[in-house]
Amino acid sequence: MRKFLPKFAYLLATSAGAGLSPLWPGTGGAAVGVVLAAILIPASPWLVVVAYMAVFTVGVWASSHVVSRTGTEDPQIVVIDETFGTAATLSMLPLDPVWWAAGFLAFRFFDVVKPWPIRVMHDKVRGGLGIMLDDAAAAVFAGASLLLLNDLIQRLS
Repeated sequence: MRKFLPKFAYLLATSAGAGLSPLWPGTGGAAVGVVLAAILIPASPWLVVVAYMAVFTVGVWASSHVVSRTGTEDPQIVVIDETFGTAATLSMLPLDPVWWAAGFLAFRFFDVVKPWPIRVMHDKVRGGLGIMLDDAAAAVFAGASLLLLNDLIQRLS
């Protein structure tokens, strides 16, 4: 069990290896988030909330483990935060390929640019919680922005 947990933490933190990609590992982790959101489509809203709470909690644990093992505050291989953030963003949006593509891009924008207050969370909250929390905030910003856009489009139609 002692040898299994570190490997399991790395497997989770890298979103089943997506974080090991030599090109754009964060985008790879975000792509895994699309798959997670798609899997949760038929689930009840309560199950979706519980699933995301579990992914967030496991993400904090796995990210913290990798941070402590590597001595790096936000290791590039840790992408469970992008997986969580993308899936959470997409779950807020209409089930439509155009909206999901917009959600993917909006989440990546807020995740990379990190406007205030996302930047504050990224800079001030350390460890696994910080890794996951700034992406949760990016998901809220991306989802809220696109929901407002959707509302505006509906009103203008």
